[in-house]
Amino acid sequence: MNKEQLDLMKNGQGFIAALDQSGGSTPKALVQYGICEDAYDNDQAMFDLVHEMRTRIMTSPSFTGEKILGAILFEQTMDRKVDGQYTADYLWSKHIIPFVKVDQGLAKQENGVQLMKPLDKLPDLLKRANERGIFGTKMRSNILELNEKGIAAVVEQQFQVAKEILAAGLMPIIEPEVNIHAVDKEAIEEVLKKELLRGLESLGEGQQVMFKLTIPSKANLYQELVNHPKVVRVVALSGGYPVDQANELLAQNHGIIASFSRALVQDLNVEQSDKEFNESLGQAIESIYQASIK
Repeated sequence: MNKEQLDLMKNGQGFIAALDQSGGSTPKALVQYGICEDAYDNDQAMFDLVHEMRTRIMTSPSFTGEKILGAILFEQTMDRKVDGQYTADYLWSKHIIPFVKVDQGLAKQENGVQLMKPLDKLPDLLKRANERGIFGTKMRSNILELNEKGIAAVVEQQFQVAKEILAAGLMPIIEPEVNIHAVDKEAIEEVLKKELLRGLESLGEGQQVMFKLTIPSKANLYQELVNHPKVVRVVALSGGYPVDQANELLAQNHGIIASFSRALVQDLNVEQSDKEFNESLGQAIESIYQASIK
């Protein structure tokens, strides 16, 4: 693990840009960007278009390490190039720490949650991540209902995989998303915090992880996680909130920084001129940055 990147992630100011839309969410991301599904006729063409979108974002003069600490990539993006460099190398040249999404999607809902599908590609993916200069990983589960058994299963699975990732020398971001529309969201988050603290105690000496969590209904609920010696950083997902609302809620939670996807790119469009695109992206970056450094 790169010690310079670890120190920056622990102590730097800024946020993490989530650019990791995968096969299932890529069509929606392209539609939001102004590219309809009839603009491509196969997956390869779709992924080429989304890489063009991500390249436009990453090469923008607004997208720098001055306000962005890290970026989460889709697996294919890790293996592609930006301005002649592998994506992770390009990002680090701008002092942005590269992460890669490693989960393979969600299983069917059971006990009020969706666990991750079996990560059968993980060993190879971790090997390639190390070869490509990746610092860490991200993996998402989904919590929809107040079910203690289900929430415990989500956290147990996340920590089990996190230990494999740590053994490979990479930093895991554990992401047990709580659906923002869940009826018992606040109660779910109380149970989740208890399980996450239990999971931290299962880590070995010197092991640390990161968390990516839905912005809690109760401000500063996760302060104990923020201050925990086994936690490098707690970051927040936007969860479907528009950027202004996400920033407002985030600013109420001391020590948590953003890791936004939709809220970051919601005003970008393929038809924008470079000037319009860079101004729009710059405004989003500035607003998310200010909410993250409050």
